[in-house]
Amino acid sequence: MKAEDLRGRTEDELNDQLLALKKEQFNLRFQKASGQLENTARVGIIRRDIARIKTILGQRRDSVGAQS
Repeated sequence: MKAEDLRGRTEDELNDQLLALKKEQFNLRFQKASGQLENTARVGIIRRDIARIKTILGQRRDSVGAQS
């Protein structure tokens, strides 16, 4: 997922995507703990995607606060 793609989405869409990624991260943690995780790289990808979304949401909140 690229930051450019995320910037084109609304705040509600980003929050929904963030929730879905956190659920997936939770499931991956359980798979890792039980020894069933096959794609270990997916954990890092999910983590970075969550960080991207949080960064964009934070930038939007900062820009809205600066305009007021």
